[in-house]
Amino acid sequence: MKVFVAGATGAIGRQLVPRLVDAGHEVHGMTRHASKQQLLRDMGAEPVVADALDADQVAQAVARAHPEVIVHELTAIGPMDLRHFDRAFATTNRLRTEGTDHLLSAGQAVGVERFVAQSFFAAYERTGGSVKSEEDSFGPDPAREMRETVAAIRHVEEAVLAATWTEGIVLRYGGFYGPGTSLGPGGEQTEAVRRRRFPLMGKGSGVWSFIHIADAAEATVAAVEHGRRGVYNIVDDEPAPIAEWLPVLARTLGAKQPMHLPRFVGRLLTGEVGDVMMTELRGASNAKAKRELGWTPSHSSWRDGFAGLAS
Repeated sequence: MKVFVAGATGAIGRQLVPRLVDAGHEVHGMTRHASKQQLLRDMGAEPVVADALDADQVAQAVARAHPEVIVHELTAIGPMDLRHFDRAFATTNRLRTEGTDHLLSAGQAVGVERFVAQSFFAAYERTGGSVKSEEDSFGPDPAREMRETVAAIRHVEEAVLAATWTEGIVLRYGGFYGPGTSLGPGGEQTEAVRRRRFPLMGKGSGVWSFIHIADAAEATVAAVEHGRRGVYNIVDDEPAPIAEWLPVLARTLGAKQPMHLPRFVGRLLTGEVGDVMMTELRGASNAKAKRELGWTPSHSSWRDGFAGLAS
């Protein structure tokens, strides 16, 4: 198939594009930077230079490629600041709203058969069970400093699933780790753990779901090839509270154990978003993705996957 990947040079794009090429697909990779054209050629893709926030440029790029499938992996996340979460995600939120609309419009104009878009697991309602399925709802009261981000995630999902002219597929990825991510060798979160700047707050009861970036790419290939309309959690087999996984990560990295802060102190330091992430977050189940996409993560647990972060 002919596949148009928007965000082809990001962390997941660099994993996804070569896998699509190896699977025999003709890949057109979109980037905003002309300097990254050779990188795309080296990965086996036809480079496409366009600004995802410019509707005309997107329309022309998609029309030239005339793909059967569009994959939306556009992000532009700045340095993380939990107290100003929406500020760090401001451009990404535009890509998830305006960028999504531009890609959908361009895709409809050429009649794409399947539209696959990136979402995120961390917006699930923070009540009830600790592990959520795709049938569970997003919470009605996100932390104040992440309301714009959650609204943008909702927009992606609602717009893609409402596109009756194509097979709209939403992938709710878990927290990425591995090469090119913030939780990879030399990444922002990895270094924070090494330097004891990633504290354990309260009981550390927030449940996180992770996914190795390579496994996320493999699941995306499966969605491109035979996904059906709907939402899929793309996470590993072991959702875990932060009190469980953070000390393991610290040991793996050869770092001292994380500092332990009372919840109220942590909230003062990291704001409501930090409090939510550390103490209230819900994990996600991958049962549907395994069943319907025929996909199984190679790194079945973060316990095994984290070992690759020690270098």
